[in-house]
Amino acid sequence: MAVLEILEFPDPRLRTEARPVADVNDTIRKLIDDMLETMYEAPGIGLAASQVDVHQRVIVIDVTEDHSDPLIFINPEIRVLDPELGEYDEGCLSVPGFYETVNRPRQVEVTALDRNGERFTRVLEGLLAICLQHEIDHLNGKLFVDYLSPLKRQRIRKKLEKSQRRRA
Repeated sequence: MAVLEILEFPDPRLRTEARPVADVNDTIRKLIDDMLETMYEAPGIGLAASQVDVHQRVIVIDVTEDHSDPLIFINPEIRVLDPELGEYDEGCLSVPGFYETVNRPRQVEVTALDRNGERFTRVLEGLLAICLQHEIDHLNGKLFVDYLSPLKRQRIRKKLEKSQRRRA
């Protein structure tokens, strides 16, 4: 397994729409393992393949404290079950150091493939539902900062660009 580089906003590659996975094979399973290692190392609770510059529809999530329940979603499709929005302070590995309130549906149903290519459907609520929606946004080339005002988004962009220049 390997820790992969996580792209940071405003990198234009984060705006690339991910393609569906045609075949769940050993290459995809290695990507999943590398993504899990990368997410845990960061540390984070969710990671979309788009964030590591692989533009395929693969997401890994683990909202447990002890990393005991890694979830894999390949080609996820969601359906909103509860249109009531919940407010959540979201952060993002691609927007390090920033947390902002975003409103999203509290309950969704997801249909996806697991790491073996088996189709499953599951109802998600709370943090898990929010995290999945956040990661699906990544697959669609969208970031949580897109939900913020243009002023807030620009302020975050400038701070991250300054930080990236200092590291370079």
